[in-house]
Amino acid sequence: MKLGVISDLHVDLNELSGEPPIEEALLEVAAERGLNGLIIAGDISNDVNRSLAVLHGLQEQCDFPVLFVPGNHDYWSKDNGIRDTWDIYRQFQSFEGCLSERPYELDNGWVVIGSSGWYDYTMGEPDYTFDDFERMHGMDRTWQDSLYVTWGRSNRDIHKYFYECLQRELAEHQGKQIVMVTHMLTHPYFKVPMPHPQWSYFNAFLGSTEYANLYRRYDVRYGIMGHVHYRKKYEDQGTELVCACLGYRKEWRKTSAVEEIRDCLQTITL
Repeated sequence: MKLGVISDLHVDLNELSGEPPIEEALLEVAAERGLNGLIIAGDISNDVNRSLAVLHGLQEQCDFPVLFVPGNHDYWSKDNGIRDTWDIYRQFQSFEGCLSERPYELDNGWVVIGSSGWYDYTMGEPDYTFDDFERMHGMDRTWQDSLYVTWGRSNRDIHKYFYECLQRELAEHQGKQIVMVTHMLTHPYFKVPMPHPQWSYFNAFLGSTEYANLYRRYDVRYGIMGHVHYRKKYEDQGTELVCACLGYRKEWRKTSAVEEIRDCLQTITL
């Protein structure tokens, strides 16, 4: 079974007149690769309605499962006026391939377990205090989740909620071959290397080092993530970690969406 892995499509920001939509370009590359499944590790768009429309459109045109975890941008209430992020969370759960609190068992015995994940500042640099990170504002910039995401819990508490969901589901499927998917980073290898003029503060909002403990405890074979707009792989104690972010058009290496997705989309064979 061949699974395609990608994240951070940002379809609303990456549209360009004269080019096919990002989702159409993704379908073209998926067909070229002969995929049996597709995993999108979050950040399809800045709005739940647009992200769901993309997901349903992809699934309607694919004869294989399209699996997904929401990213922080997918939760943004910037335009839709939804002030309770849990409402958006539940809307995403209406999509059959959403992995939030719903593991997906593949036909070959593998299971895909996923969560958005969140940040608890353990990726942060030691130059800053907990209170510095709690402000979510540094270097004259504001981390936008503080404006558009409202969980009604602290960042550490929402991280704990998602961590415990993952831990429970991994324990229930222990002994199986597991792919674990998050939007947030799970390993410090993927955070922005230092020194860096801006990310020395904002690394704190990229994920949590605690998620890597789950890989080791439950013998996770693949760890999929996104968020940071990198394309990197790393192996950690038997877990192959994959970060395959499409990212913003200004960050692309190629001139067209199809070419960029060919460069970005990773394939894992189960």
